[in-house]
Amino acid sequence: MTADPMHQWATELFPIARSLTGPGVRETLAYLQKLAPALKVHTVPSGTQAFDWTVPPEWTIRDAFIANGAGERVVDFRKSNLHVVGYSQPVEGWLSREELDKHLYSLPDMPTAIPYVTSYYAPRWGFCVSQQHRQRLTDERYFVKIDSDLNPQGVMNYGEIVLPGQSMSEVLLSTYVCHPSLANNELSGPVVATALARWLAGRETRRLTYRILFIPETIGSIIYLSRHLEHLKRHVVAGYVLTCVGDERAYSYLPSREGDTLADRAARQAFRDLGISPVTYSFLDRGSDERQYCSPGVDLPVCSIMRSKYAVYPEYHTSLDDLTLVTQAGLEGAFEVYRRTLELLEANRTFAAVTPCEPQLDKRGLYPTTSIKNSGQQIRIILNVLAYADGKRDLLSLADTIGANAFECATIAELLLAHDLLRVVE
Repeated sequence: MTADPMHQWATELFPIARSLTGPGVRETLAYLQKLAPALKVHTVPSGTQAFDWTVPPEWTIRDAFIANGAGERVVDFRKSNLHVVGYSQPVEGWLSREELDKHLYSLPDMPTAIPYVTSYYAPRWGFCVSQQHRQRLTDERYFVKIDSDLNPQGVMNYGEIVLPGQSMSEVLLSTYVCHPSLANNELSGPVVATALARWLAGRETRRLTYRILFIPETIGSIIYLSRHLEHLKRHVVAGYVLTCVGDERAYSYLPSREGDTLADRAARQAFRDLGISPVTYSFLDRGSDERQYCSPGVDLPVCSIMRSKYAVYPEYHTSLDDLTLVTQAGLEGAFEVYRRTLELLEANRTFAAVTPCEPQLDKRGLYPTTSIKNSGQQIRIILNVLAYADGKRDLLSLADTIGANAFECATIAELLLAHDLLRVVE
């Protein structure tokens, strides 16, 4: 388990009004930078082209409310930043109840929940309320104000940590920082990614290089890929999108588009090692930045390890996705699966046997000198590792083939390396 207080981090980040752009993203990245000083913040001007997309104007929201005739705020952005449709244009004035209704969003089937609604690329303004709240708005007229602006000369920000290893081969960890007060769908990813960054930074050695991104969802990954695609295609050997990793209800696995990349195999092995049977989805169920990382022309080996998957748990994209849904135990569970996955990637190499036929193990102290019933069981795994160390199977494939724990196989491989019975192919 990690000693990092991830739930406390989420609690302190929860009130910040994040979106694709704006002060909330910068405030969030500044907070994470204090926890992980290697994090560098990058700036992309609004209007920047990236493949088929354009970085939108920078949105700043200062205040928003609906008031009745007595001047009382009956809907207040200060009480919940979910009350305003993301990227709302500024508005101020009196509206009839009928006119106001065209700009209200609620969920009739979830009467107590405030929905999360955005309009990033079409001009719009609106307020989000619970269905019960909406039904209580019965005055004939209301005063509405959204104090916001959309600056075409603004910027989009994202954060990046690169932790060099002994190898140029990279593991990509990507999470997003663009949702307001949502706990599982937003903050669980950044806090677990930060905890992993701190753990990786503290390791005595790293065989692999780690690239950890804190980006606005969709446009952030598209911008990043447009700037670093050739490097990533050359060097990324495995990648994961960290999202929805905070509750205690389930574990979930969403494969890459190819379905059997190194990232997929390490994730599945980690679940097996920890005795976890995740809910397994198809890439057809995708919905986060794996859409970009695995798209044709990019084809990175990226999948997702989650707790309850986005768009599946009932609180998704509502005010009910709060800090009671996400727990320290839930966050630590996700951290443990990711840590085991990364440890497997660190241990994963390809070995080839040096000696034709079985080597004589007893003269090396690796085999019982007296043959008795079942004595072969003691060294069966050693013989199986040697039998399948053909220079073609990596450690994960070898462990799968012989039905053994990958870490046990790694320990045996190191022993055989020390006795010059194996060599490293890659």
